[in-house]
Amino acid sequence: VEFATDGRPFLEYRSVSWIVDEQNNRIRRAATESGYWRPRPDNGVEMLLAHPTGFVEVWLGRVEVTAIVDARITGARMELATDAVVRTESAKEVSSGHRLYGLVEGRLLATYDMAAMGHPLTSHLAIALEPVPVGGAG
Repeated sequence: VEFATDGRPFLEYRSVSWIVDEQNNRIRRAATESGYWRPRPDNGVEMLLAHPTGFVEVWLGRVEVTAIVDARITGARMELATDAVVRTESAKEVSSGHRLYGLVEGRLLATYDMAAMGHPLTSHLAIALEPVPVGGAG
């Protein structure tokens, strides 16, 4: 996961996930998504995502700061749900999603539930990421 800003009131976002073996070696890419996170009044957030498999999503949610130490946010929670999903003719049918992000003890935790291919909202993935300093390996 990468976040970037050019100073305007949104974050650029890119995420790549991998299929790994038992030793955690990368086998092949599993999914890629990119887009923008846009803050809204009253701790609201909008997320716009595009997927190379042929669908785009608009997500709406809220951010809650859960801990601050020395004027630095050390804990936060964000919950989002899809407001719209649009797909190309060749894309798989994705109808809705629910995401939960948390900043917990310096790690980014996330879950993603997806309704797709005629199946109801079901757990799709869960992640726990350690921060990598700017210019660091990763």
